Amino acid sequence: MGLIWSLIVGAIIGAIAGAITNRGAAMGWIANIVAGLVGAWIGQGLLGTWGPSLAGMALVPSIIGAIVLVLIVSLIFGRANHN
Repeated sequence: MGLIWSLIVGAIIGAIAGAITNRGAAMGWIANIVAGLVGAWIGQGLLGTWGPSLAGMALVPSIIGAIVLVLIVSLIFGRANHN
């Protein structure tokens, strides 16, 4: 049950990051989960584990990490699509 809970929280974090960056419509639910989980890992690695936590993920650093990840990936793939 822990893995499912982590996937759900990862999807929510990814969806929040997509909504904040206005790139959520282009991402599917699998991309939201990946962005949320990888963003949580990046955010907690760089910013620590402060703030409220859910399913073992500190929410504020995780959302910030996911936002940064979504922006970087969209810049890379946005430029690749225009060339």
